[in-house]
This record gives sequence, C-alpha cells and structure tokens, in this order.
Amino acid sequence: MSIHDENAVLAIAGLGFSFGAKCVLDSIALTVRAGEFKLLLGPNGAGKTTLFSLITRLYDSPQGKIEVEGNDLKKNSGQALRRMGVVFQQPTLDLDLTVRQNLMYHAALHGLSSVRAKARMNDELDRLGMADRADERVRKLNGGHRRRVEIARALMHEPKLLLLDEPTVGLDVPTRRDIVDHVHSLSRDSGIAVLWATHLIDEVRDGDSVFVLHQGTRRADGPLADVLEATATATIADAFDALTSGPGT
Repeated sequence: MSIHDENAVLAIAGLGFSFGAKCVLDSIALTVRAGEFKLLLGPNGAGKTTLFSLITRLYDSPQGKIEVEGNDLKKNSGQALRRMGVVFQQPTLDLDLTVRQNLMYHAALHGLSSVRAKARMNDELDRLGMADRADERVRKLNGGHRRRVEIARALMHEPKLLLLDEPTVGLDVPTRRDIVDHVHSLSRDSGIAVLWATHLIDEVRDGDSVFVLHQGTRRADGPLADVLEATATATIADAFDALTSGPGT
C-alpha cells in the first residue's frame, strides 16, 4: 500500500485495529498537511485515543499504513517518531522537577545540545508567556500552566507534526480558549501540522479542518464549511449530532 500526497506531513491509509473480536478502527484514511490545524472530533469511545496510540507506535496494527513526512512508521520508526511532538491525554510531567528541568530533560532525550536546548526552551516559554515560571516546580502550577508546559516540551525538538489528545479536558473555558488559540497560532506561524483530538465541539474554529470519528469509522473529513454543507447543517454542533447519531457504517 502506498500513500501519494507529497504535501502530507501525516498520511494514514487503510488503518484498522481490533481488541480481540471488537473492531475499534475500521479502514481509517487521514491526512494532515503542513500548517493545517485538523480536529479529530468524536464522542468518548469513538477510537481517538487508539488512533493516537497507533500513530505514536504505542500500539501496532497489521492493517494499513502510517507515514510521517514520507517515513513509514513501521519500516523507519525512528525517523517518523523524531518528527512528532505529542501531548498525551494523561499528564506526563515530573511534578517534582522544575519547568526548566522537565524541558531540558526532554531536549537531552532528543539529542539537543545544551546551548540549543536553552534557546528552544526560552523561545517556547516566551511564546507562552511563562518565561518567569521556568524555575518553579511543576507541582506548584495550576492545570492550565501544566498543559502549557507540556505543549512547550512537545515542541522542544521542533517537530513537524504536533499531536494533542484531549489536551484541554478538565480546564476552565478561558484556559481552554487560550490554549486552542496558542496552538492555532503555532500552526499558522510555524507551519507545523496539528492533529487535535477532542469531543468538545466549541474548540472547532472557522477555517479548521474536521475529521469526525464515530464507532471507529470515518464520518466526515474536510474543511468545516464543507462538512456543514454535506450535512445540511448551520453549526458544527448540529453537524456533529447528525454524524454521530446512528451506528457505524
């Protein structure tokens, strides 16, 4: 199986996955291009986290193909994974280390020199407005600031693809809005490809690309305006209800 899209940063074709006899993902095809903010939108249990686990090689699937900047995830996993930055649904920062220590440790794992790592850390914390928090222990930060640090950490090695799995769950509305705005700016200004998994429809913005996943099947994929037109609806809330109201096909 080959994937023909020279502009794709992430390209998935024919991807399937099952837990025993239960099919979790069925023949998924998905593409994210440079500078594109794509929402992987689906209710809880749709298969979003399983898809992220396959993209990040936590799971392996005998069905289908995943490429990152043309690197086959199975045949050239090191090159593919180095091009990703990931913010998982469950927090993974070391609470007893400072912000600086968390970021510098991640940079060392990716082979960045000390000088380069410090420069990257300063850039990302400045962009987040958190430069003055670098020497605070993560344990003292609130949930929103911890998420911001996780985003900064994911970007330390300058990935081409940023994956975020339900990154705003449990945060208040203003904090969620700020984080969504920040990642949109990253995509627009840095040209990074973003795949943002969520069940929160208020995180969809005009101009976004939307991939709707329901019961392991693709229900829609394209610019928001096209999804609204295809479902004959006026809002993403109505479109989402229409696309996820029935059984998988």
